[in-house]
Amino acid sequence: MAKQTCAVCDYELDENAIKVTIGGRTVEVCCEECAQKLREAEAQS
Repeated sequence: MAKQTCAVCDYELDENAIKVTIGGRTVEVCCEECAQKLREAEAQS
């Protein structure tokens, strides 16, 4: 089985992964800091 990694920093995800919806797609990130980075990037586009 392939390991899932954070959409921002490529860190391996565990049961504490955070789901973030960006551009109609749901992605998982490892922490709130990475979630915030995705939200900021979406707001700038």
